[in-house]
Amino acid sequence: MKMGSGGSSVVVPRNFRLLEELERGEKGIGDGSVSYGMDDSDDIYMRSWTGTIIGPHNSVHDGRIYQLKLFCDKDYPEKAPTVGFCSRVNMTCVNQETGRDYVTLLFAK
Repeated sequence: MKMGSGGSSVVVPRNFRLLEELERGEKGIGDGSVSYGMDDSDDIYMRSWTGTIIGPHNSVHDGRIYQLKLFCDKDYPEKAPTVGFCSRVNMTCVNQETGRDYVTLLFAK
């Protein structure tokens, strides 16, 4: 991630970015319907994550809880993380056999 103004830029180290995201994920986002954190607290490279999404009210996903696995490769944040649903979910952007999200697969190419 690069930050700066004018002609200068500062590259924020990958782990600093992931530490910020870990802090936000553990606190919950918005109304608390999305949370995420480390899958293995001993993973010093911060690659394996888990997430939970609670389906929005008044939608076909209302009351459902979805579990996800995320993997942030060494090229993150320049390269999107790999996302896979552990819970069965009926969405066109998710491969029904593998649980992998098609959007991530498109950006990976």
